[in-house]
Formats: sequence, C-alpha cells, structure tokens
Amino acid sequence: MNTTTFIIAEAGVNHNGSVDIALRLIEAAHAAGADAVKFQTFKSELVVSRHAAKANYQLSATGGDESQLDMVRKLEFDLGVHRRLANYCAEIGIQFLSTPFDEPSVDLLVKDLHILRLKIPSGEITNALLLMKVAHTGRPAILSTGMSNLGDIESALGVLAFGYIGGSRAPGLQAFSDAYRSAEGQSILKKKLTLLHCTTEYPAPFCEVNLRVMDTLRTAFELPVGYSDHTPGIAVPIAAVARGATVIEKHFTLDRTLPGPDHLASLEPDELQAMVRGIRHTEAALGTGIKSAMPSEMKNQSIARKSLVAACDIACGEVFTRENLTAKRPGSGVSPMHFWRYLGQRATRDYAIDELIDGNED
Repeated sequence: MNTTTFIIAEAGVNHNGSVDIALRLIEAAHAAGADAVKFQTFKSELVVSRHAAKANYQLSATGGDESQLDMVRKLEFDLGVHRRLANYCAEIGIQFLSTPFDEPSVDLLVKDLHILRLKIPSGEITNALLLMKVAHTGRPAILSTGMSNLGDIESALGVLAFGYIGGSRAPGLQAFSDAYRSAEGQSILKKKLTLLHCTTEYPAPFCEVNLRVMDTLRTAFELPVGYSDHTPGIAVPIAAVARGATVIEKHFTLDRTLPGPDHLASLEPDELQAMVRGIRHTEAALGTGIKSAMPSEMKNQSIARKSLVAACDIACGEVFTRENLTAKRPGSGVSPMHFWRYLGQRATRDYAIDELIDGNED
C-alpha cells in the first residue's frame, strides 16, 4: 500500500486572535511534517446568534462571563490576515486550508485566496445553503460527519451533488435525492468528495470513537474516507491510518494551557510531530499485502530455521529412524519438511551427533 495520508494540522482558532501566534502555528505545523495547516474563516454575526449558548467544553475552557458570539468575535480574522497567513504558508512550503462557516467566507477563500480545497465542518452538514455554496465553487471538498447518521450524510451529499452538477432544476429535497442517485452525481462526488469520520466532543471519549464506522462509510458511499480526531494523544489517528484513512485532521496548539475553547483538546508541537512520524511509520508498515519473505529477514532464515541433523552418532549404512534423526538449527541444510522421506533410508556415510544430514541421502 503506497497511499500517503494527507495530514491536516488543525490550528483552528488556537491563535486566540493573534496574528503572531497564527504565524507560529504555521511554523510548528510545517516543522512537524504536516501536509497542510488549517484555520477557520467566519463572519461572527453570520454564524452565531446573540442567543446561542456555549458548549460545555467551551464553558469549561473559557467560563460563562461572555456569550458564544462574544467569544467568537475575538477569534475572527479579516481578509488581510488571511492573505498574510496564506502567503506565509506558500513561502515556507505548507498547504494553507481553512474551514468556511458562512457563504461570504466561501467567497473569501475561493475568490480572494484561490484556495484549491474546502473543508466543511461537522456542524454544517445540515446547512444546505453552505453546502450549495461550496459545491457551486466547483472545488473539491472534505466533509466531516460528526454528530450525524448515514441519512444525514446522504442528504448532505445530495445537496453537494446537485450543486456540483448545476443545471436549471429548482433546488429541493427531491432534486437533491435525484442528484445523489444519478450516475452524474455519483461520478462527480467520487471526484470531489472525501468523508471524514468524527466524534464531535472535546476531548472525545475513546469508547465513542467507533473507528469501524470508517468501513461503514466507505461501503455505504464508495468515497475516500478519513478521520478527524478529538481524542487525547496520538494513538487513535495512527490507528485510523491503519484502518485506511486517506486524510487525518488533528487540532494542535502552541501551549495547551493558553486560554481559549480548543486548546485543552489539542496536541502540542512535539506531540504533533510524533503523530506525523507515527502515521508515516504506519504507512510504511502497511506494505503491499503480499506475504513473502522480506529482504531484511532473508539473512535470518538459516539462523532461525532448522535442518535435519543426526540426533546421535550414525554409522554408514545405518537406517534413519525417529530416534537418530531430528531437527535443529541452523537452517542451512535439508528442511525438516522432508523428515518422513528419510525414514527407512540408509546413511551413505558416517555422521557425528548434530551433523547436518546430506541432501543426497535419498
């Protein structure tokens, strides 16, 4: 298996509204060996109403003195900052990605920054307006599927298929379903879409990760499948690669003790580097699936295997029996697989105890 997993270092909003921290996050992602560093693009007032409550993990991390809208406002970057981040990514050699949470943000990423691939977060899987906007750009997309079931995913794919196909038909649930089931819709989804399995909790309990869902998604939708991880540590994303993930996304931060909603559920730079290294080692270890002796182990065959040897001194002309013939290391002589062929044959010469039996005795 020669597939290289696309590793996304999710900076998200762990910049805390600081451009300097954002630039340092890019440097850390690059140093760790990630393929891309991803941020979040949004207009706060278009994403969060003034009545929206914070999630429990956000309350734990940031307290309840401010609303979700006020918290999010402090984490918003404008076009100028986005340009600076994207340019810096290009300068040092790591792909810039960002997740749009509203329609104007899709335009910012595609029309202003010319981003080549869009990420749709789990929370937007039912937002048909955003899904349609993404599809109308024609850009490939990665769709996270946290908090959803197969029906939710199929509905989202229907909107995306409809948007990618275009045409004059009015949008609607039946039109989306027909687009998904059409040969053209299936074909374009296979070209454009990657699904990410995800458990949307911060941190996600190991017992609720359910990595076998990746197999279910692959079978149900016949699309590339990856994994967006919110568990502590690096074991689960590495396991996901062993299970066939084509994309891995993982939150990271410069320091887990920083204030902010996502830091506690993020890796620090050395951990991110260890995850990337573990994924690359896992890819190498997966191999081709063909069972054969590997070049590095060939030299050990004669050491670890056994050969037919004399169990005691054997005189020329003596019959080989179960008592005077046995198997011992090294494996450079006759294979013990031929033991029964030698029984009843006569030795053509004298053998001392432990001496290899000749291959011409039969």
